[in-house]
Amino acid sequence: MRIGELAEATGTTPRALRHYEQQGLITSTRAANGYRAFDAGPVVRVRNIRRLLGAGLTLDDVRVFLPCLDGDITAGPASAKALRVARDRLAVLDARIAAQTELRNRLATALREAGAGVP
Repeated sequence: MRIGELAEATGTTPRALRHYEQQGLITSTRAANGYRAFDAGPVVRVRNIRRLLGAGLTLDDVRVFLPCLDGDITAGPASAKALRVARDRLAVLDARIAAQTELRNRLATALREAGAGVP
């Protein structure tokens, strides 16, 4: 399967797939014409990568899940390392949300003090 076919099968872009390959998360071979060639295996792997990224993890975080990316990542119990990564990422997201909420509150206060009201 060529990169465009893999992109279509997984709902991602060829650019993202090249990035995943550069990061060592997926692999391909090269056809005689130099095009990337993938077997069917990366379809599940890429879908799992996308699921983990969609849950707020980073590509570095996803590396912890490499041993189980080719199967149903929701079927088995999570490893202690995977749980630690997920908890750490949640803490980062919580801190970002708190910081953004504080900025929003400051701006709302400034608008109220200026008599502009808050939308």
